Amino acid sequence: MNSRTTALITPAELTDRLTGDTTPTLVDVRTPAEYETAHIPGSINIPLPVVTEHATALAAELHGPVVLVCQAGTRARTAHTALAAVGAEQLSVLDGGVTAHTATGADVRHGRARWALERQVRLVAGGLVATSVLASLRFPKARFLAGGVGAGLATAAVTDTCAMGAALSRLPYNRGGRAVTLPDAVQALRTPQAPGSAAA
Repeated sequence: MNSRTTALITPAELTDRLTGDTTPTLVDVRTPAEYETAHIPGSINIPLPVVTEHATALAAELHGPVVLVCQAGTRARTAHTALAAVGAEQLSVLDGGVTAHTATGADVRHGRARWALERQVRLVAGGLVATSVLASLRFPKARFLAGGVGAGLATAAVTDTCAMGAALSRLPYNRGGRAVTLPDAVQALRTPQAPGSAAA
């Protein structure tokens, strides 16, 4: 498959596949904290930084159909690109992510409540813009911070990446109980129908 082509599946299609003869491996690329808050039962948590850093090693462990999952789909697409570039096949991305899956009423396992990373990005970006605009009333050059945030968000949209999200994902709030390492991920992928996180 071309690394630039992302195969999308809907939550309804995923539900059908999970009850079919060939069950796909679900890889949730969100932070451990997001995964702990809510995840699709049977999914394996391998955060996006681990996927991008160790794509070759992880691709070698992927056999059969794989569905990549995140909160809304953006990070899963990034993971798809990284894995497909090193030869991984039969990859799909859950369109709309866990948010869309939950909206259909499909089964989701809930844990400790936390804000999703996308919501944190909106809060921080909005807070920076509002603060810089207010500060510019006294310090005119502060308005450039708002411009910088706007440019960063525009770049994130065009490149389908988010530097602010990547930075926030490394905060203790988003790490959950324990960081997921490559050995954790490989062990989880080698365990058929792993019921929980690769960090477990």
